[in-house]
Amino acid sequence: MTDNSTSPSGPTARRRPRTRGQRVRRALLWTLLIVVVGAGATGYWGYSSIDGNIKGVDLDKALGDDRPPRLPTAGQNLLVLGSDSRAGANAALDGGKVSGARSDTALVVHIPEGRTRATAISIPRDTLVTRPACGTAPAAQRVMFNSVYAQYGPACVVKTVEKMSGVRLDHYMEIDFAGFKDLVDAIGGVTVDIDEPIRNGPGGLDLAAGPQRLDGTQSLAFVRTRYGVKDGSDLGRISNQQKFLTALLTEVKKQDLLGSPTKSYKIADSATKALTTDSELASLSALSEFARSMNGVDPSTMETVMLPVAYDKRDPNRVVAAEPNASLLWKAIREDAPIPASAKKSPATGG
Repeated sequence: MTDNSTSPSGPTARRRPRTRGQRVRRALLWTLLIVVVGAGATGYWGYSSIDGNIKGVDLDKALGDDRPPRLPTAGQNLLVLGSDSRAGANAALDGGKVSGARSDTALVVHIPEGRTRATAISIPRDTLVTRPACGTAPAAQRVMFNSVYAQYGPACVVKTVEKMSGVRLDHYMEIDFAGFKDLVDAIGGVTVDIDEPIRNGPGGLDLAAGPQRLDGTQSLAFVRTRYGVKDGSDLGRISNQQKFLTALLTEVKKQDLLGSPTKSYKIADSATKALTTDSELASLSALSEFARSMNGVDPSTMETVMLPVAYDKRDPNRVVAAEPNASLLWKAIREDAPIPASAKKSPATGG
């Protein structure tokens, strides 16, 4: 069976797939921010309010027992999704032309035994995959990966990733980027050094070159824009995202949130309202405990790998997993072993 879902981004010309490190820091930074602001959320009234913000998904109930085995070690695997909502306030960034939500970012984060390092594997959203049967929906071949979330929800995404990789996912975390805007506003804005002027970006974004203080709406537009930036491809957008996240992390550290319970509560409130996790992590105490277990992981040294892909021979606008590289990559994760160099090479990017 074939699913002819199309990409929401519009152009039919061949687009370069997302490369190593793309959007990784944006999603992982959310985890770091939750750790920081969660630690500063003091007082039962504050804790209980924030705790109620987090939405949970019972993956064990949804997926049943037909799942890959857990790692043979004490390592952990986490699926991080960034859901790109096109509804409400975000609709203006797309001219009101696109509705619903899609998995704009998909990362399998592998934390080996010992939890002193981590590897984040990015799955390009235009990858054609075989979607397993989900609920009443039959299995389907050649389905665009990011359509799975839009059509069938997070449990089906987890099931799809587990089927394609053979990797058991221990936890799930989803970030709604609408909340990204609120977080930046709660911080008070972020200063970003713009390399070159940006004209006619999403929502009419218009920025001059040089240091610019961006509010939440501008920040969301900045990390999503690719038109009018460098070559107009996703590579320009990736550069913006990495630059912005560095600036955001710098801002968080500069504000010493742990020394300001009131401000840390405000930011924690914004962050958790945009958060959905598996049911085991769906509380501030569970998130904090999980975060403390990863205290030895330095985000700046995290290895980022893109799933090896090649352009699809039938549709050059899509990519497929490149073999045997992709299988070698997933095998290393399943065995909690180092990833061989050959498993990091992606024919579509020449890497």
